[in-house]
Amino acid sequence: MQTDVRREIAAQRAELAEMLAGLTGDQWDAGTLCQGWRVREVVAHITYPFRTRAPRFFLDLARAGGRFDRMADRVARRDAAAMSTAELLAQVRDNVEHPWSPPGGGAAGALSHDVIHGLDITLALFPERSVPSGRLAAVLDGMSPRSIGYFGTDLSGVRLVATDLEWSFGDGEPVRGRGQDLLMVVCGRRLPTGLLTGPGAGRYTA
Repeated sequence: MQTDVRREIAAQRAELAEMLAGLTGDQWDAGTLCQGWRVREVVAHITYPFRTRAPRFFLDLARAGGRFDRMADRVARRDAAAMSTAELLAQVRDNVEHPWSPPGGGAAGALSHDVIHGLDITLALFPERSVPSGRLAAVLDGMSPRSIGYFGTDLSGVRLVATDLEWSFGDGEPVRGRGQDLLMVVCGRRLPTGLLTGPGAGRYTA
């Protein structure tokens, strides 16, 4: 199973690199589902672990007062400003097989990280694109009430129901969409209109 997850991580990164290689300059500067971040900030964030050793990480964290979210925002903006699009693309392309995983998250956590931030980009620019069903199912199956609670998204009174996978979460009025769209709902993103249906869909639409 570990090998399969690592294979999916490599495929996710290779596909992201291929997509990024075809973007125009304006698209690199376009907004994403990650509020306040353009494509280049999201790519800088995805690739930060590939080019950062522990001492630099802890220095960046200390400069942000120990607040991880604040640090992530600061370094994404810093690195996006300092690196060219070619350099950012190379960081994705050259690290397809990089073994990084988030602390305590293992390979499954690395796959989730790459898929979620990849969707930040693709759902903003190319909402018709879809994550392969097996890869997406692996991410959704790894979601637990605890991990979902980490994002702090208000899911009270709704039941998320995937229309393309056997996956649902919660109780209440159904909100339906593709599994990848519901994954982003869980992560607190506001989605483009038309991707979700159901009485509560407006709560999660930009």
